[in-house]
Amino acid sequence: MRLALIAASLYTAALIGATPAAAWDAPAIEAARAGDMARLAVHADPRPVIDATFLDADGAERRFDAWAGKVVLVNFWATWCPPCLKEMPSLDRLALAMAEEDFALVAISTDRGDGSAPRRWLDENGIEHLAFFHDPRSAAARAAGLVGQPTTLILDRQGREVARFQGDAEWDAPEAQALLRAVLAATADD
Repeated sequence: MRLALIAASLYTAALIGATPAAAWDAPAIEAARAGDMARLAVHADPRPVIDATFLDADGAERRFDAWAGKVVLVNFWATWCPPCLKEMPSLDRLALAMAEEDFALVAISTDRGDGSAPRRWLDENGIEHLAFFHDPRSAAARAAGLVGQPTTLILDRQGREVARFQGDAEWDAPEAQALLRAVLAATADD
C-alpha cells in the first residue's frame, strides 16, 4: 500500500509538472557585482511580483507581467530629479546594447500630469531606445516601496524583484552589463 501511494504521488507530480523551479542564486549575483554595481542590493529570496499598473505611451494600462519570461530592469525616474536625468543616457545605451537578449528595460516616469514634460525631455535629449512609460499617481512606485529616486529594480523571468539599486549608475558600463547577463544566465531555466 505504501509503495502504491508513493508511486501515485510521483505520477501526480509528473502530470502537473511539479519540477522545482530553478533556485535564485543570490551569492552568484552578489559575486558579479563590480563598479557601480557594487552598491546593488541583491535579495536572498525573490520578492513577490509587484501588483500595480502604469501607463504606456498610448495611455493604456500596463503591468509588469507583460514582460514575463524576460529579465527586466525597471527604472523609476522623474524630470525634477537631477540624478535620474544624469543616468537616462546610459539606460538608453543599455537598452540598445541588450536589445537582442531576453531582456527588457522599463523606464517609468513618475512626473505628475499628462506626461508631456518627461516625453519632451526624452525627445530633447536624444533618448531613442527607451519606450515611454508613465506613473502619474505613483501607484507602481508606491507598490514597489520606493523611498527615493532614481530607484532601479531587477525582476527575474517570473516578474519577482531579485535586486534593487538606489541612486544613479552607469547602466551601460561593462560591469553593469556583465551583472545583468549573470542574472539572465542564472534565470535561464525558470
